[in-house]
Amino acid sequence: MTLEGKLLIGQQAISGNQADIQAVNPATGKTLDPVYHGGGKAEVEQACELAEAAYATYRETSLEDRAVFLETIASEIEAIGEELTERGVAETGLPEARLQGERGRTCGQLRLFASVVRAGEWLDVRIDPALPDREPMPRVDLRQRHIGLGPVAVFGASNFPLAFSVAGGDTASALAAGCPVVVKGHSAHPGTSELVGRAIQRAVAKCNLPEGVFSLLFGSGKEIGQALVADPRIQAVGFTGSRSGGTALMATAQARPQPIPVYAEMSSINPVFLLPEALKARGKAIAEGFVGSLNMGAGQFCTNPGLVIGVKGADLDAFIDTAGEGVKGSAAQTMLTPGVHGAYNDGIGALANHPNVRNVARGQAGEGPNACQSGLFVASATDFLGDEALQAEVFGASSLVIECANVDEMQRVASQVEGQLTITLHMDDGDLATAKQLLPTLERKAGRILANGWPTGVEVCHAMVHGGPYPATSDSRTTSVGSAAIFRFLRPVCYQALPEGLLPEALRDGNPYGVSRLVDGKRE
Repeated sequence: MTLEGKLLIGQQAISGNQADIQAVNPATGKTLDPVYHGGGKAEVEQACELAEAAYATYRETSLEDRAVFLETIASEIEAIGEELTERGVAETGLPEARLQGERGRTCGQLRLFASVVRAGEWLDVRIDPALPDREPMPRVDLRQRHIGLGPVAVFGASNFPLAFSVAGGDTASALAAGCPVVVKGHSAHPGTSELVGRAIQRAVAKCNLPEGVFSLLFGSGKEIGQALVADPRIQAVGFTGSRSGGTALMATAQARPQPIPVYAEMSSINPVFLLPEALKARGKAIAEGFVGSLNMGAGQFCTNPGLVIGVKGADLDAFIDTAGEGVKGSAAQTMLTPGVHGAYNDGIGALANHPNVRNVARGQAGEGPNACQSGLFVASATDFLGDEALQAEVFGASSLVIECANVDEMQRVASQVEGQLTITLHMDDGDLATAKQLLPTLERKAGRILANGWPTGVEVCHAMVHGGPYPATSDSRTTSVGSAAIFRFLRPVCYQALPEGLLPEALRDGNPYGVSRLVDGKRE
């Protein structure tokens, strides 16, 4: 299809009248047509009005109809074909295989949520029948279900143009919950966003849903995003990006007359603990795996291993040497945008110039304008514990190794790190006692704890947790990946003594939806 450079509001395609947005091919530095004319408060108003109008109807669609809608979105995205991959490569510098894999993940998670909707467990139906003869007080009939919060604002991420963007996990889980979605597309990949947005438009039309179920806005600067979060019809926000961006949206959401939740994934350096026996037995293999994880996607993953902790000595020295050689041999990779590349260079420069940090290795220099030159650095635990700046995330292929005097100092490092998406333990049987000592602290610090693996790569499934204590996310009780993500956009409602004709279908006698229900404390 021909990209038009327009905002998609309901079933319309509209030209904005604010500052222009134009994608840049980060591999060449050349701009890409078309120019997107940004929207403003008027377009936010129009999209939110349509979303509010759609909410009453959409939240009461049948489980089957909503599941079919999610599956139709997946099919429409697949029907775009290679044009989606080609545009994604041009706008992000990511390799073709990565874009193809990400499209598969995007469609896979839409279909996962379709199966979740059909199963109906997210409704969490609870029924406590009336007990008129109970002594000393009778009980009235009480029934509970979950409903969608209302229209949701979703912010597309820079590093996942498909899986965390227009039809990504936030959008899929919000639609699954029965919430219309207004997406603020990321300015780095507007063409990719338009292609996917039009696929969702087609799915809305094919499924005969209210047009306000989905809209896609573009806008440079903060105005349109802040206006979207401040709009009284928006009832929740999904965001993946920088800590500064996430906290700014949180402040706006909390300053509203009616505050709303912001589910923001913001910052994580994903510590890796190298326990002594594992380091001694297979330090070289661990180092090789580490370099592979560090360099994956030029390190532009929120789960990139940016911190490595071990006990100082010959075994850790050998790990550092092997990892350093791997980093030196690492080819440069194109980063997502000039802005991401500039921030990466600033972060690397801060480490390289820090008086208490040793520069171990840098990767090969690139020829392109936005190439990532990997970096590996070392600091002592004493210096790390005394300087909060050493915990700053460097978004890209960079990692800091922390040398601890002993296991007790490893424990102190674990206690002081900020909230994380992941923490990894490399351990052998002889490290079990040390791991048990660390685990209670690690559980308080991260949403996912791994043994003998690498955090890059997130499985989209039922048990996954992609979240963690602040600043990894704004709310550690939730996940942005996996089927449990639906609960971010739901709230419980109790119906007391309502007649059968007023009850939602999921709560009626006879269980017309055939969903799992907790009846008088017993699962049926």
